[in-house]
Amino acid sequence: MDDYDYIFKIILIGNSGVGKTCLINRYIDNIYNQGYISTIGVDFKIKTVELDNRKIKLQIWDTAGQERFRTITSSYYRGADAIIVVFDLTDKDSFNELNSWLLEIERHTKDVFKIVLGNKVDMKERILIEDKAIDKFLEENKMDKEYFAKVSAKKDVLVKEMFEKISRKLMEINKTETRNKQVDDRYVNLGENNNWCCGG
Repeated sequence: MDDYDYIFKIILIGNSGVGKTCLINRYIDNIYNQGYISTIGVDFKIKTVELDNRKIKLQIWDTAGQERFRTITSSYYRGADAIIVVFDLTDKDSFNELNSWLLEIERHTKDVFKIVLGNKVDMKERILIEDKAIDKFLEENKMDKEYFAKVSAKKDVLVKEMFEKISRKLMEINKTETRNKQVDDRYVNLGENNNWCCGG
């Protein structure tokens, strides 16, 4: 028997060097490695957490940000429950590339929960992305501002909180979908049992 109530697949995408691996390491193992080693292809880690008296198994996938790996990593979008798009608050290119990452999501999956995180908020003197630019991006792409955060893998700012917030949202989505399916199944069963026929 499975020892969890939910299992969710969460993928982190974004330009190379924005801190995707560091965010995962901070959340999973509560560590931060100062040295930067670029992810090759795809890697993933598993964390089981308990939230609201429910045990949740999270598969958190780390993807390479370099252009040459995008065709390799695209297959890993399938079956994702949530996709976190990460940018670097000190790097304008990583912010400007967000739209292309959203297009990648649309190309490979449908009806997935999307979140944006701005990493490296600890580097206050080097931040280049203004709040109004972030607000405009979220509004134009119809993304819930409640699920945006400025985080820091290095200083452990809002990392655990955001993963838990995402997990709670996924539980909520899962419950809604389950309820809808149960309603659909009831109607199907009624139709089968009573041989209903709708004339046009």
